[in-house]
Amino acid sequence: MQYRKLVNDGEDLSVLGYGCMRFPSKNGRIDKEKTEKQLLYAYENGVNYYDTAYPYHNGKSEVILGEFIKKHDLRDKVYIADKLPTFFITKSQQIQKYFDTQLERLSTDYIDYYLMHMLDSLTSWEKLKRLGIIDFIKEKKESGQIKHIGFSFHGRPEEFIKILDDYDWEFCQIQFNYLDEYNQAGLAGLKKAYEKGIGVVIMEPLRGGNLAAKAPDKVKKKFDEYSEKRSAAFWALRWIWNHKEVGVVLSGMNVDEHIEENIKVANLTTANSMSEEEIEIVDEVKEIYRHLMKVPCTGCNYCMPCPFGVAIPSIFSEYNDKYFFNSRLSQLQYIGRVLGVFGASKSGANLCTACGKCEKHCPQNIQIRKELKNAHKELDSKVIKLIVKIAMKFIGLKGTKKKRSGI
Repeated sequence: MQYRKLVNDGEDLSVLGYGCMRFPSKNGRIDKEKTEKQLLYAYENGVNYYDTAYPYHNGKSEVILGEFIKKHDLRDKVYIADKLPTFFITKSQQIQKYFDTQLERLSTDYIDYYLMHMLDSLTSWEKLKRLGIIDFIKEKKESGQIKHIGFSFHGRPEEFIKILDDYDWEFCQIQFNYLDEYNQAGLAGLKKAYEKGIGVVIMEPLRGGNLAAKAPDKVKKKFDEYSEKRSAAFWALRWIWNHKEVGVVLSGMNVDEHIEENIKVANLTTANSMSEEEIEIVDEVKEIYRHLMKVPCTGCNYCMPCPFGVAIPSIFSEYNDKYFFNSRLSQLQYIGRVLGVFGASKSGANLCTACGKCEKHCPQNIQIRKELKNAHKELDSKVIKLIVKIAMKFIGLKGTKKKRSGI
């Protein structure tokens, strides 16, 4: 595993960080046994940076990470990154309350890398200052309960620079991948932070998996033109680590093979190591994606839960998939969502009331209400809907006959 320093005179951190937002699940709950095995495998292969947050898995992410670290006696061997849920805070006393809860969940008395979660503008940072965050940070750093202070960002480039310049930050966390090179903080923000000596952690390197297993055939074909066989995920991660300004890249790993591959790329890629041919291939892939993509959703789930049951990220994934893969499977999945079949409750875009709550939390500033209408118009098919209804009716009748015959 390769290591880079995130902060000046700081610890050597694995370039691959373990994102704890997407632990594997089983029967609707976190699969604790599998999660522990994956966390341990990553640690044994050099990963020492683990990133979680107050709302991940409704708080279970912090708890499971804390249990794992305590069970294997790793507290002085790994570095915990956690985040103050700024979007929940309206009173100054809540800051201490949330922090204490996080320490308890993590079974620890300090957090190595603590972030202000999901700042999207200088206004959101100013709100925290009015509530006493500066004094809080100072106190916790002096007591050793917080080792390093930073913020995660979802907003416009100019707002990122304002926040960056407004406080003596040690590190920040931004979304960055070859499709988001100029979105949010973007490349300009990455370079600005580096120039100021502020470490940078990268989130959504694979855009919620969209740049990996879900890569369209046209993208895979382009990558296959290279002499060495590599996966789409390998290319995406390699492109990020090619930037010298990057400290740690977070990956929400929950599949054994993906963890193994991510570690492999982390071992192989150094800054400025990509050839002109490799960079040219990635540039051509960018154009393919831009042509195919309908909605730039990363599946971060910040828009969820929808108060009316609309499965927003899943719908946008099905909408994009229709164009990525030129397949009717995404339409079939969507119709099942609209009808509430295939073991799921109704969650189609037709349930949207245009309340706008989701758009207030979207890091990509997607016009969600508008795009949900577009997705429904594109994916809703009377023919497929009729076929699904007939099929489900047939299955229901067949099941009834079996029951009556005693089978």
